Amino acid sequence: MKILSLTKNIAIATFIAMATTSCQDWLEIEPKDRFSDATVWASEENADMFLNDIYNQFPHLNNETQCFDQYSDNSYVGAEWMNARTTIYTAALSPTSWLCGPWDMWKWGRSSNSDAKGQYERIRSCNLFINKVTESNFSDDYKRERIAEARFLRAWFYHYLWMAYGGVPIITDVLDNNVDSDIFFPRATARETFEFLDKELSEIIPDLPLSRGGSEGGKATRPAAMTLKGWIELFHASELRNPSSDRSRWEKAAATLKEIIDLGLFRLQPSILDLWTAETNGNPEVIYDFQMSKQNGGRREGLFGPVFVKGIQSSWGNMQPTQELVDDYCMSNGLPITDPASGYDPQHPYENREKRFYQSILYDGSMWQGEEIITRVGVGSPNEIDTSSSSDVTNTGYYTRKTLDESVNGADNLQMSNGMANYIFFRYADVLLMYAEALLESGDKEGAIDYLDMVRTRGDNMPSIRQTYKSGITINQLRDVLRRDRRIELAFEDKRYWDIIRWKICDGEDGVMNRPVGGMMITDTDGDGVLEYNYHEVCQRTFLPRMYYQPIPQYVLDKNHVIRQQNGGEDNWVNGQNPGY
Repeated sequence: MKILSLTKNIAIATFIAMATTSCQDWLEIEPKDRFSDATVWASEENADMFLNDIYNQFPHLNNETQCFDQYSDNSYVGAEWMNARTTIYTAALSPTSWLCGPWDMWKWGRSSNSDAKGQYERIRSCNLFINKVTESNFSDDYKRERIAEARFLRAWFYHYLWMAYGGVPIITDVLDNNVDSDIFFPRATARETFEFLDKELSEIIPDLPLSRGGSEGGKATRPAAMTLKGWIELFHASELRNPSSDRSRWEKAAATLKEIIDLGLFRLQPSILDLWTAETNGNPEVIYDFQMSKQNGGRREGLFGPVFVKGIQSSWGNMQPTQELVDDYCMSNGLPITDPASGYDPQHPYENREKRFYQSILYDGSMWQGEEIITRVGVGSPNEIDTSSSSDVTNTGYYTRKTLDESVNGADNLQMSNGMANYIFFRYADVLLMYAEALLESGDKEGAIDYLDMVRTRGDNMPSIRQTYKSGITINQLRDVLRRDRRIELAFEDKRYWDIIRWKICDGEDGVMNRPVGGMMITDTDGDGVLEYNYHEVCQRTFLPRMYYQPIPQYVLDKNHVIRQQNGGEDNWVNGQNPGY
């Protein structure tokens, strides 16, 4: 997805800004697209500029200080003002205290306290493009492919709303605020919203190319649409949306995901470290990504890396792996550290772990850019664990390695946004893991093991499941292994939050988001050089059952009397609001 060239026609760019902008609320849309139709829709090239502008609004998180892993049990963030600490950990979500989500993914539209665009304004841009191109004299080939792209983009924006809120208004026309009936749409149910998305993606898949390259890189492809379809089907099949455990939903997801595998276009890289560098952009594991450019570089190294490198502050340390995540990495023999046969030694916790641990986590004694990272206390290291949140230094005793390019200087990156590694939305390992999960829940345990092992044993990471569990493994044990492997493989890729939401494992006494955030306190108490490793509680968290859904913002309810009249039904709304708020 390339940023628009600065040398393009300024009049076109000005129109795009006007045509995609609404008034103070997403329901109050001015039909400014009529201002310059003759210019913007005069040629396929000009129409492409409009579509490219929508692509440029894609929610990549290479420059986002607050990411989904911070909302989950994977990462802690030391800054007291960040949403994870102010709203998620404290269960402070409410209709008047709501979150936009990372990169405004959950934002409906402009509110009274923000000028930032919301998803319905992006959706409107897609609707406008579809409408204008359909009415145009452009070639049939252009219409078929570009309309499919716009529908893909619209589905992408909608699926964030659907995951966050459940059912939402489904709008496929260009609204005109001069006609009240066109403005006030009711919420569709969560099931109806899913069915809309699934049907949209099914219809456009044949009209998209199998692959793209060059200047077309980052635009919608058939595998990208297939993967989005498989993902929402998996989400729809999971416990949160499928409390009756309807197996046919899992079978539907499995069928879609198997079609992606059968394309034969993708393969795993030798190591997960071969995924997030400028040199490995476009590698065969990537299914869909947002492409960085010199005008639009990433800042991950400056946002999420170790805070001090060679005496210089190089990062804000916004991605601090939790002890709970670290403890989920297996030993090199494939067993979890809780298994007595694993060989885990709590006083040598970083020895003999699976390879993905060393590829993902910076811990006390690990190397980064030629320097040993020291988080233990009492030796004068600038990266010594911070138990008070008085600095940017890690509160857990860990920093992130995975998704960072070690060749990029964090201090420079934070100022200049010079990271050139693309942001990966979907990769082949994710598809294999989703397929394994869908097979398991469909009743095919052996097939699930086969596809899980493709990821689990990549690069000689560890033995296969059958080698590790020689006496056999039950379905419940395999489900635990699969979920743990998914957590480990996709750590820091903005997947974990949605997984624990759809699995519905956040709340209750044993809920993963009702447990404390932990870290590792490392000391040399006797001064004899023998280090002691002790669990350190960083903070407490509270997750309430209602938080599996985000609250509908009060400003949306205040504006839309149709939604306020919606009560009960299969989603159990109360005056248009999600239950519990």
